[in-house]
Amino acid sequence: MRVKMRGGVAVVLAVVLLQCLAPFAANVTYDHRALIIDGKRRVLISGSIHYPRSTPDMWPDLIQKSKDGGLDVIETYIFWDLHEPVRNQFDFEGRKDVVKFVKLVGEAGLLVHLRIGPYVCAEWNYGGFPLWLHFIPGIELRSNNEPFKAEMQRFTTKIVDLMKQENLYASQGGPIILSQIENEYGNIQSDYGPRAKPYVEWAAAMATSLDTGVPWVMCQQADAPDPIINTCNGFYCDQFTPNSDKKPKMWTENWTGWFISFGGPVPYRPVEDIAFAVARFFQRGGTFQNYYMYHGGTNFGRSSGGPFITTTYDYDAPLDEYGQIRQPKWGHLKDLHKAIKLCEAAMVATDPTITSLGSNLEASVYKTGSGLCSAFLANIGTQSDATVTFNGNSYHLPAWSVSILPDCKNVALNTAKINSVATIPRFVTQSSEADTSGASLSGWSWVNEPVGISSDKAFTKDGLVEQINTTADMSDYLWYSLSIEIKGDEPFLQDGSQAVLHVQSLGHALHAFINGKLAGSGKGGSNDAKVSINVPVSLVAGKNKIDLLSLTVGLQNYGGHFDLKGAGITGPVQLKDSKSGSSIDLSSQKWTYQVGLKGEELSLFNGDSSLWTSQPALPTNQPLIWYKANFDAPGGDSPLAIDFTGMEKGEAWVNGQSIGRYWPTYTASSGGCTDSCNYRGSYNANKCLKNCGKPSQIYYHVPRSWLKSSGNVLVVFEEVGGDPTKLSFATREVGSLCSRVSESHPMPVDMWTSDVSGQKPEGATLSLECPLPNQVISTIKFASFGTPQGTCGSFSHGKCKSTNALSVVKKACIGSRNCSLGVSSTTFGNPCAGVTKSLAVEASCA
Repeated sequence: MRVKMRGGVAVVLAVVLLQCLAPFAANVTYDHRALIIDGKRRVLISGSIHYPRSTPDMWPDLIQKSKDGGLDVIETYIFWDLHEPVRNQFDFEGRKDVVKFVKLVGEAGLLVHLRIGPYVCAEWNYGGFPLWLHFIPGIELRSNNEPFKAEMQRFTTKIVDLMKQENLYASQGGPIILSQIENEYGNIQSDYGPRAKPYVEWAAAMATSLDTGVPWVMCQQADAPDPIINTCNGFYCDQFTPNSDKKPKMWTENWTGWFISFGGPVPYRPVEDIAFAVARFFQRGGTFQNYYMYHGGTNFGRSSGGPFITTTYDYDAPLDEYGQIRQPKWGHLKDLHKAIKLCEAAMVATDPTITSLGSNLEASVYKTGSGLCSAFLANIGTQSDATVTFNGNSYHLPAWSVSILPDCKNVALNTAKINSVATIPRFVTQSSEADTSGASLSGWSWVNEPVGISSDKAFTKDGLVEQINTTADMSDYLWYSLSIEIKGDEPFLQDGSQAVLHVQSLGHALHAFINGKLAGSGKGGSNDAKVSINVPVSLVAGKNKIDLLSLTVGLQNYGGHFDLKGAGITGPVQLKDSKSGSSIDLSSQKWTYQVGLKGEELSLFNGDSSLWTSQPALPTNQPLIWYKANFDAPGGDSPLAIDFTGMEKGEAWVNGQSIGRYWPTYTASSGGCTDSCNYRGSYNANKCLKNCGKPSQIYYHVPRSWLKSSGNVLVVFEEVGGDPTKLSFATREVGSLCSRVSESHPMPVDMWTSDVSGQKPEGATLSLECPLPNQVISTIKFASFGTPQGTCGSFSHGKCKSTNALSVVKKACIGSRNCSLGVSSTTFGNPCAGVTKSLAVEASCA
């Protein structure tokens, strides 16, 4: 190219430079086998991380740990209520900065699935919808309804345009390869009658018209119109078939555990079962799988839905609520991902050939004309191990397991055999002495929240009002206040009788005050939010005041017409005579109402009001009190929590930011939990439970990034009564590091190479590694080679045991961050010939 002018040379050079620096745009399409990125079919492993359930300073570490765990894609919802809390007023700052989150994922070399929805469910308040939608005249959410469709299209377009402006779609060189419109609508579609199908068709057309350059999906939507890909959600999706032979088999939610409700136990899902489900999915033709959740995180503020969803959203995910690796779940799934990726070339080239190897036994083979061959051997029986013959070789298949053979010969991984370490996390209470830990709460002061009406914004109305329509969810709280005149001759004031206040509410909880004193409380539950109380009350002749504080604990987030699920005291409200049963109905009288608390109106949660007092003495175990204390940040960098033992129910703020609702006194029922859970057989959310008879949640996450080195402020609003001096800080630590490997275990998958035609090294290996880079193995608590019993934290020797196991392990591991030992009689001697032996080790790091 000839250029005559110096300025022209500069322009040409600038254009060339920009072309060199410009991101490479990717063409994303699909066929019946897989997503196709730049002409190449891909096997993709994805994991859900919701940006507002952690903090921006946590994002890089969460993303890196996801990448290290073998993920290719990060999936997140878009939370409409966060981004548009007031109509046409948008917020994308701090934890809401989804653009920053997507960019960080891309910078880490990972891809993004953006699930716009904008209905998300997600155990999120009101399913992610902003409450102001409810008040648009003539609206019906999630239906072929013009007012709703106009708002949904406006917000969806806003998000797509935001991503386009930042060049974040793969078609622009960004990481976003998929978007989702709607969410699990097929589950409740019948509730919307003839308005449902036109809505689905409209949503699909609206989404594709936005021209993102990447495919759109609808999960749990069997009638998703072309070109929308319908996908599966659930604990198992191996039997799922897309609605067209031109669409790939995709699994958008593989539930790694389950959410927790206040008043419920803690569910967990064994990793052997998750690995089995994943391997089965890929065995039967799947090529895209997403863990929901890979990191669950925390429902800060009033974001939890349900109702009654806890503040923790840990979900028993591979990365726990605090961002720490949960072992062996993270490590075993990492090994699984590598084994699956060793099969990728064969998997994307062809469909599997599936054959029976016997009752509950199955082989799937991916074999190409060029000689590539990968196989999955499955035992879907729940009771008995099996030995099968495949390609002339014999393979042992434990019950409810899949063996992966990347070369159709050697086993890279069996889903039931774990070669990953196990860890026992623990909370370590910080010293109450401020001179060492800096974690002491001091300088307590308080403000009494007035009982009943205290705001000039209060209003009166005949009869009882529904709460959500009244508060618009601007607060959890709504006061119902009534003054009544007692003549003195009422039956319940006579000898031998007692007045009983009867209140019925749609939920979720309420407190009844008589003449300024707390008389009784009631609460619903996750299965039935309704509340009914009968409270003995003491009334006097003359004027009496009844103040009922009704409260919500996260709004409904799932179900047909979930947005119409009401709350609050809708009656009846009656005064009953305990002796005769006669009653006086108060429901239709003129009540006075106040939305929210006086302390909320005064922003006491910021801690800077002049109303705080420290005299005469700190009141404890009294209702409706705001507490404030100062503290210095505890030392170290371990994740931090507050133990709310000693408090009843309320909300807490650190430096003005809400760490969520607390309710440590709402305990789970005592039945239904087991010490161990058999992973064999279909999983459901009630199969594996722990924490029965205990509080659903005691520890509440305090992000380190919200703290200063000193001068931090904790504000707590207590509804019922507690002792804030019992609050304590705790750090999240790894207590023990364990591993148990059999000498018959397949070799570690990380010893395979991508060249699956190469020779497989022989021998099982046990590996230990401290979770933090600055740690070394300091203690070997237990080591046994032979037939050790028990689980991590409770290992014991079996009848067969080597005499030198402890000394061998100590020599190999003490003082190192990681160590590996061959699990064989060559290393430890042969304490019992003819018996398959295992090595079990428990260590600690410092």
